[in-house]
Amino acid sequence: MNPSASFAPDAPWRIDRSRLATLAPRPAHDWDIEIVDETGSTNADLIERLRAQPRDNAPADPHAPVVRVAYSQTSGRGRRGRAWLAEPGNALLMSVGYVLRRPIEGLSGLSLAIGVAVLDALARLPLSPSARPALKWPNDVLLDDGKLAGILIETAWTGPGATAVVIGIGINLHGAEHLAAQVDDANRQAASAVPGTAPASLARAWPGANLTDTLAALLNAIDAALPRFETEGFKPFRQRWTDAHAYAGREVVLLDQGQEITRGVASGVDDSGHLLIDAPEGPRAVATGELSLRLAKERP
Repeated sequence: MNPSASFAPDAPWRIDRSRLATLAPRPAHDWDIEIVDETGSTNADLIERLRAQPRDNAPADPHAPVVRVAYSQTSGRGRRGRAWLAEPGNALLMSVGYVLRRPIEGLSGLSLAIGVAVLDALARLPLSPSARPALKWPNDVLLDDGKLAGILIETAWTGPGATAVVIGIGINLHGAEHLAAQVDDANRQAASAVPGTAPASLARAWPGANLTDTLAALLNAIDAALPRFETEGFKPFRQRWTDAHAYAGREVVLLDQGQEITRGVASGVDDSGHLLIDAPEGPRAVATGELSLRLAKERP
């Protein structure tokens, strides 16, 4: 691919700032939204920025979120060393930096709450009536059993009354088949990578999928979700997450470094976002950590 052609200023897939302001007026007006052609990692960019800023452990009037969007990432990443790849215009690659007025121990379930926000964003878009997005614990959004979106939350700093977080979100819009081949190749070259769910694209349910409308829907959903999580934690998101649980009532395997540590029937999540499994040895509540979840038939 010709890099100069990829980032042509008149490329039809570029985000339309005027339309964005119409569709997401409050975030577009009040938030700091940066859109760049290319960077290493939007998460890394915002972590560096937040760490360089003065820290206020319990801001009475917290700063508005800062958003960084890139059309291409050269070092995009997901959990457990997996590659996150996308061609310019084919995926929404973004991060949100925000100081939550919660200590780090109060962030349990945040990735699940953001997953619910992604579902709420998708509900604002003109998807096919047959589309059924679902949530896979702890941080994936599925479409027809393929991975549509991933969430990666990292901490820039923490204090007694506040934590600066960076919420990375990647949503595939087009090119799932080509992307699957790229991801397979990249993960084969990463010795630490554990294979993940095959990619899916939003265009499967919305042929006109575009970055502007998707970003606007996501900003509106996050604008509603962050203050609610800050005040109430994961509890108010639990039912919505449970209703969209992709593996509810199905036998699953929990993996650590590719090794099975338990299996059982997935029964939901608790108020802290811990996965609930009815295992042979009895009920288990599993914290996120660095574990991976698969359907039992997907056992490597």
